[in-house]
Formats: sequence, structure tokens, C-alpha cells
Amino acid sequence: MKNNRRDFLKNMLLTSGGLVIGFNSLGNSAAEIISMENVKDELLSNAFLTIDSNNLITIFSPNPEIGQGIKTAFAVIVAEELDVDWEKVVVKQADLDIKRFERQLTGGSGAIKHSWERLRKAGATGRYALVAAASKKWNVSATTLKTDKGFVINEKGEKISYGELVNDAVSVEIPKEIPLKSNKEFKLIGQTIKSVDNKTVLTGKAKYGMDYKQPGMLYAQIVRPQGFGQTLKDFDATEAKKIDGVIDVISFKDKVAIIGKSNWPIMKARKVLTINWTNTKELESDTKHNQIFTDMMKNGPFEVRRKDGDIEKAFAEAHKIIEAEYQCPFLSHSPMEPMNFFADVKKDSAKLVGPTQTPQSAQNQVAKLLNIPVENITVELTKMGGGFGRRLNNDYALEAAEVSSLIKAPVKLMWTREDDMSGGIYRPAVRYKFKASIDKAGNVTGFALKGVGLNAGNSTRQDNFPVGAIENVLIESADYKSDITTGPWRAPITNFLAYAEQAFIDEIAFAAGKDPVKLRLELLKKAIEKPVGKITYEPLRFEKVITTVAERAKWGSAKKGLHQGFSVYFSHNSYVAQIAEVEMKKGKPTLKKVFAVTDCGIVINQSGARNQIYGAIVDGLGHAMYGNLNFENGAPKQTNFDQYRLIRFNEVPEIDAHFIDNGIDPTGLGEPALPPTGGALANAIFKATGKRLYKQPFAQEDEKVAEIL
Repeated sequence: MKNNRRDFLKNMLLTSGGLVIGFNSLGNSAAEIISMENVKDELLSNAFLTIDSNNLITIFSPNPEIGQGIKTAFAVIVAEELDVDWEKVVVKQADLDIKRFERQLTGGSGAIKHSWERLRKAGATGRYALVAAASKKWNVSATTLKTDKGFVINEKGEKISYGELVNDAVSVEIPKEIPLKSNKEFKLIGQTIKSVDNKTVLTGKAKYGMDYKQPGMLYAQIVRPQGFGQTLKDFDATEAKKIDGVIDVISFKDKVAIIGKSNWPIMKARKVLTINWTNTKELESDTKHNQIFTDMMKNGPFEVRRKDGDIEKAFAEAHKIIEAEYQCPFLSHSPMEPMNFFADVKKDSAKLVGPTQTPQSAQNQVAKLLNIPVENITVELTKMGGGFGRRLNNDYALEAAEVSSLIKAPVKLMWTREDDMSGGIYRPAVRYKFKASIDKAGNVTGFALKGVGLNAGNSTRQDNFPVGAIENVLIESADYKSDITTGPWRAPITNFLAYAEQAFIDEIAFAAGKDPVKLRLELLKKAIEKPVGKITYEPLRFEKVITTVAERAKWGSAKKGLHQGFSVYFSHNSYVAQIAEVEMKKGKPTLKKVFAVTDCGIVINQSGARNQIYGAIVDGLGHAMYGNLNFENGAPKQTNFDQYRLIRFNEVPEIDAHFIDNGIDPTGLGEPALPPTGGALANAIFKATGKRLYKQPFAQEDEKVAEIL
């Protein structure tokens, strides 16, 4: 292992009888890093992990925790290489400090993937220094020593704790290369480990953004335009200001902010606040969106994303042509914890506290908005009650900062559930049109995809399966610039594209008279032996998850009465294959079980990993069945959970989650299991009922499947 100074080098500080290891380095020994008289002050601000004289290890988790378990997983990785007793590890959430932690964001299922090597280096560096200190103390070669549960052990069986070695370890010279453990040596990685936050969550002591309070702070809620495409004309706050507890009502950027001593008087004030809005353009609606989709699917303009071979010739010479069109609506993220943020803005500084997936972005945006030096803005991270991509956007943090700057006081900005659902940053609405050709032998000779989205950007994925396995391919996309704001939604674009693609491939298999699983394996064989153009996936890994899930679910030989649907997808560098089982009861389909096999490389924590698979499948099922936002007069008609249906506990089927053990470095896990879920469900419904589904939510397209969960 090389210690690249731009990427990571060791920091070891001796302070209060403890060893501190960080991500910075100015030299090759602790003495060169910082003068000893300043060490005490540096402990809290510079430490990544600390070891005290009592052998208590504290690990700071740099990335935001949104329930995906990285706070536990990060600590497991460090503790593994450090070789300590997990029961003596304390894990704390670190605040924003890019200079020390380098990458502090959670999104794109990339937290573990991007931090894997750095975290291992941090632990291995500490272990190296401690072993070196012990070898000097015993006057023996370091190669004769081993470590276990926070102790260095010699050949005689004598052992000395890390805590006893920290004073000597600080002076150890760190070489350019430090060995990491082999996979066979792992003691913690790959085991089932409880979340480090379980106790605080179960006892109600976990601090989410909603829980944050500071003495003297005020509260604020913002009334925004009722529809996208509206601006503020005027408002009358006379009655609102009469309510006890309301301090002021101000306006900025087409928004009206109510300031109060608590949320209750603010909510009462909203009911009596009179606001007039002006339409700046025609307000959007479902009717307009449908017309836009129809026109653009027919006329474009399309941008060619990929072209292999001669698609027109393939269609002209085809034995059969298969065509299908799929559509999905806008969706809300709807995390259980609505948007909220605290800001205390001074003349040349700001303190920000709250739930954000991108704290550095919040810091930079506030600095630009308020013209405050970025180094004078601190960001403290809280737990998040869900994110799903919504908290990648910091609009609510910027609002809090701007309100604080205007009222010159610390303020806690709160969004209501209605604010959250009507405030934008939705999953974009998209439509896909597929067309494929097969020859007389049932071989797929052509594959075309057109994607049209509303603020979706490129709504296709041009380098993903089955591309690379078919000689003639054409992929195009078109995008309409809507007034409705959109953003990343768990597994962006692929969350619906995968369903459409996997349902369509099943139609191809049916038309070709082939088993759906065998057809995909045939295509992958072509991608292995003679790939066409560029591909981003590894066919052999694709093949492995397919054959494994087929074996686990007994594909093709399931017990009588069960109808199976298959789906597989590659996203965020991971592979997930699923089989859904549907049973007919009294003429109606019922989902009984979902099998999922995932290749995400090394699994850090079995418990956390399984929870990610379970959560993604549940999320995928619920939104495929029920998720929908309808627009009228520029605004969503659904503004709370009585109108916006989510999956319920009693609707969750049995889930069998299995992981491929291949020793490859970890890849994404927070999102990859969601994309294939809709396809597996839809294909199982077809097997059971003979009807194809082309439109989400399924419950609205066909009332016969409305109660399948």
C-alpha cells in the first residue's frame, strides 16, 4: 500500500495520553506534523481517530448518515485494519472539515466505494505505528509480533495494550508503503454487526435535524408560490402579526417568511396570511405534460446517445418487430423527516446545522449567497430521517441562511409535510419507447430506445446491458425544460428505466419463444465473446447474479400456483438480479416473495447490507404500485400522505437477500436493488394474469393488481 500524500497520509498526535490519527500530513513523523504545545488544542479539530491510554478507540465518521449504515460501516473498516476490540470502539459523527476528511458527501451509493482505501489506510497506519512501538519496547523484530483486539502480542504470548503504546507510537517513522490485511484475515468485515446508533434511536436520544435547538433561536416557515411559474405580487400580514408568538413577516425572492418563537404560532399565522401571486407564464398540468410527451416522442428533437451497426436495416430484415411504450409520473422523495435547517449568520461568519447529504456544497453556496468567506462558515451534521436524493439539494439550507441574515438572529427553518411535497425537486416524469427486431431463429438483431423526460436531462443509459450484446442499436433522448423543479431520486433515471427495459426484454423473450432468463444469458454470452462497442458493465458478474438467483428461487420449477417474474440490472457499479413470486387468490394476484442476489463486492456489514436490499426493494415495490404526483395549475394535487400513497408494513413480502462473495473492492449498495424491482413485479404479474403493465403506478393502470401487496 502506497501512502500518496495528495490522497492520504498519516497524522499522529500525542495528546492527553492519546494517539490521534488524521488524514493530513506535513511530514513522516508526528514530531514534524505539529508542535507539541499546540497538540491539545488540535485534538477535536484534527482527529480522525483517537486511542486513549485506557485503550478506548474513538472513530469519527466523516460522511452524513441517512440511515444507510455508513457510520457503522466506516468504523468497521478502520477497526478492522487497526485490529481492535469492536466493543471498545466509540463512533462519533464528524462535522464538515474537507481539509481533514477530503470527501464528505453521501449520494450516488458511493460513500463506501470512495472511502474504502482511505479508511483502511487510516487503520493500517495506526496499527503499524503501534506494532513498531512495541517492537522497540521489547527489542524484537516487528515481524515477530501480531495484533488482536487492541493488543500487540509477542512470540511468548505476552501482550501490551494499544493504550500503553501511544506515547511511544507518536515518534514512529511511517514508510511509503504499509501492508493491508488480506481478505482472509478479516475479523470484522463481512460479519453481522449492529448499528452503532441502535441504542440512541430506540431510546429516542438520536439527534435529527428536527431535534436541534440553540438558546435564543427563532423559528421560521416560508410560504412559497402555490404553483411553478408564479411570482409574488403582494401580501398582507396584518392578521398574522396579531397572533401571539409571531415576531415578524418578511418577503424575499418571491417568498414570504413568518418568524416566530415556535412553530405553532407560525402555523396559525399561515392560515390568516393573505398572499397574491402572479402567473408569469402558462401553468403546467397533466394535460399539458401528456401533449408534450406525445409531440416530443413523435418529433423530438432527439440527441443520439449511441449508434451501433445499421438499425434501419435490422428492422427492415426482421422476422418480428416488438414495440412498447412505458411511462412514469413525477414522484416526491417524501422522507419521514421534512426539510429543516438551522442557521446563525453574523457579519462575516455563519454557523449551519442540519440534515444535508452535501455539507460542503451547503457551505460553498451560503458563502456565495451571503458573500462570507467559506472558511468562516461551519457546518455541523445531524442524523437524517431519510434522504433518497432530496437532501443532495441544499435549497432549504440556503433559505435558512438567508432568513437568518435578514432578521439578524439565529433561526430554525422548518418545512411542513405540505411544503415538502409541493416544494419541488421531484423525480422527473419520463416516457420510453422501445423497439426490437428478432430473426427467424429468435436472435435479437436490433434494439432501439427513445427516452423523453421533463427536466430529466439524458433519460437513457447508453452503455448498459443489453447494449454491447446486440449488433444494431440506436439510443436517443429528448428533454423538455419544465418549470417544475427536479433532481436526483434514489437511483436517478434507472429507477424507472430498469423497469421499462426489463419488462420489454421479457416481451422480446416471449415473442422469440425463449425463457426470459435464458435470453439474457444468451445476450451476455455475446457480450463476453464479442462485445459490440463500449460497455460499462462486466458480463461475467452479470451472469453470476442471474444464475445464482435462478438457483435460489428454483426458476422454472417453482411450486404449483406460483408465478415468477425475473429482472436484473447494473447500477452504481453493482449488479442485482431479482425474482418476484406471485400467487393468484380468488382471481387476484398476491405478491408472496422476492429473491434478490447482489454483487456489490466485499460486504462490510451483513446487517447493514441486508437492510439496504430490503429497503430498496420495499421502496421500489411501493412506488411502482402507488407513487404518483398529478399536476394542475402548476402545482401537485397530492400534498400529504392521505393523498400520496406509500407502501405499508403489512404489504411487505418475504425477501430473500443473498450476496456474491468474490472479494472485489466494495461498490454501491444504497440504490442498486431498487431499479430491478418494478420489472420483476411486472413480469410476475404478466405470468400470473397474462397482462402487461406499461404505466406506473400499477394500481392505477389495472385495478385488479391494486391489492397485490
